[in-house]
Amino acid sequence: MKATITSIELKNPLKFFALSSYALKIMKQMKSANILDFKKKGFWTKHYTMSLWKNEEEMKSFAKSGAHLEAMKKSREIAKEIRTITIDADKLPDWNTALSLLDKGKVLTFK
Repeated sequence: MKATITSIELKNPLKFFALSSYALKIMKQMKSANILDFKKKGFWTKHYTMSLWKNEEEMKSFAKSGAHLEAMKKSREIAKEIRTITIDADKLPDWNTALSLLDKGKVLTFK
C-alpha cells in the first residue's frame, strides 16, 4: 500500500477561503475513490493531509483527475510552498512521524 503525506503553506491567511473551496470538491471526489484512509489537519496558513491507497496506480489516478487535478493547476495562486512524500505503508503514520517524513519530501515553491 502507498501513503501520501502533503503539506501546503498558504501565501497569506486569506487564501484559506480558496483552499477550503478546493478541499470541499476534493472531498467529494474522494467519496468515489478507492481511498483506504485519510487524515487532515491545519491552522492559519499551514495545512496537512495524509491518504492511504491500495497501490500507486489508484493514488496517481486520483491525483491526476477531477477536482484534485484542478486544485493542483491552481496551487501556485494560493500556495507559497507544497511538500509531498509517498511511502510504502500498511497504515497512516502518526502526525509526528508524518511531519518528520515531509522533511525528506519533494518541495515546490511559488512566488
